[in-house]
Amino acid sequence: MSLLISNPGRYMQFIAYIPSRLAVGFVEASLRSDYVNGTDSSPVAFLEGIYVAAEHRRQGIAARLVDAVAAWATSLGCREFASDAPLENELSQEVHKALGFRETERVVFFRKVLR
Repeated sequence: MSLLISNPGRYMQFIAYIPSRLAVGFVEASLRSDYVNGTDSSPVAFLEGIYVAAEHRRQGIAARLVDAVAAWATSLGCREFASDAPLENELSQEVHKALGFRETERVVFFRKVLR
């Protein structure tokens, strides 16, 4: 976490609070300049993680957190905002769509052990 906080030009975090000052959600994002699947530009803002406490969902908190990241990314010259979700996590895919993301591609990763 200290690495993320110490490099605001590359990483950003936002926390959502309710009026009672209780933290109910957070988002972590990064600025990626390597290739990001489904994008055409560089650098690209990348949604690394987002969470909203269950009892505070469906109140626009995630949307406001994503909007904060979008504003940060735009201020750094980004034209695209990307993310990913596991193929089997359909709920995450639906949340991404509700937040304005559009699916660009599906990928299967492979590996080969070298000895």
